[in-house]
Amino acid sequence: MTTIHSFDYLKQLSGIRSEVLSAVERVLQSGQLILGPEGAKFENAFAAFLGGKGNCVGVNSGTDALLVALKALNIGTGDEVITVANTAVPTVSAICSAGATPVFCDVDNGTCLMDLAKLPLLFTKNTKAVIPVHLFGNVVDVPMVRHVIGKRDIKIIEDCAQAHGAKLRDEMVGTMGDIGAFSFYPTKNLGAYGDAGLCYSPELPIVKKMRSIRMYGFEDSSYAMREGINSRMDEIQAAILTVKLKYLPGYIERRRKIAKLYQQKLNEKAIFIKQADKVLHAYHLLVVKVPDRDKVQKALFQRGIRTGIHYPYPIHLMPAYRFLGYKEGTLPHTEKLAKHLLSLPMYPELSAESVCKVSEELNDILNQ
Repeated sequence: MTTIHSFDYLKQLSGIRSEVLSAVERVLQSGQLILGPEGAKFENAFAAFLGGKGNCVGVNSGTDALLVALKALNIGTGDEVITVANTAVPTVSAICSAGATPVFCDVDNGTCLMDLAKLPLLFTKNTKAVIPVHLFGNVVDVPMVRHVIGKRDIKIIEDCAQAHGAKLRDEMVGTMGDIGAFSFYPTKNLGAYGDAGLCYSPELPIVKKMRSIRMYGFEDSSYAMREGINSRMDEIQAAILTVKLKYLPGYIERRRKIAKLYQQKLNEKAIFIKQADKVLHAYHLLVVKVPDRDKVQKALFQRGIRTGIHYPYPIHLMPAYRFLGYKEGTLPHTEKLAKHLLSLPMYPELSAESVCKVSEELNDILNQ
């Protein structure tokens, strides 16, 4: 029985291996492995990919991208940051690492994105930022978040870990808030071969501050102007990401074609996550709602199909975050979705035959 994996970076690597190995060799021969020309080159290239109106700061993970962003906006102890609980733990752990308190907003049952109608109910005098999560490659309406915030002094940090290349009304994700935070974990639309992340901002003073924070708070010398951390994108990952960046538009377009094929082949018992209005989806993940999700996933596994769950446990109900005081039932849509979402195989190199096979098997299981 042939196994269909939910993700397989080796298939992509086979097509760009010579370019990747050449980039790695170039770095190794350069004599500079940290904060060198490769990092600067990738920062400039990714800024151009986002539209060229701001600047990028490479860091060592998507988690640190959020942490550096929060620190650059002077958010810390006593401050509250509103986000969602149907996200990866790093979204929340970054807030806590900055010293701030996460406040959870429930999500829309159709899009799985932050329910902006509930957002105003969560504002307090301590609210200093909102982190909308562009989940699965879908896009939160950031201009509407800005409208809801109104004249309040509340910043917006976009969590773009799953949305490289997604757009809202022709605006790239990451460019609509005060700071955009990206992850280049290997599974992402643009994935490194290790950990890497990046911050983007249109505001040069914020960019300069983030560059300082990622390097112990240094500026021009080993003299700390502010409290910082050690979070630098290494030269090897930067060089690899520069190679892969030129292929990213094609990779994303292939994801969209795969998603369309799934939509054509799957029956109505697999409910697709609704695409938000005026959004060009990036399809980092292809997620459907199914009844008896765990049973369905097990049945697919037995048929050689590997799937994922994003995310099986809402963060507000995890033991690590009990101190926040949330109880079961507090975020009803978030909690309900966690029981029904299933992530199907999705990566650019996935063949049409494999998509049809997954769809055929899932349809058969759901019809039983």
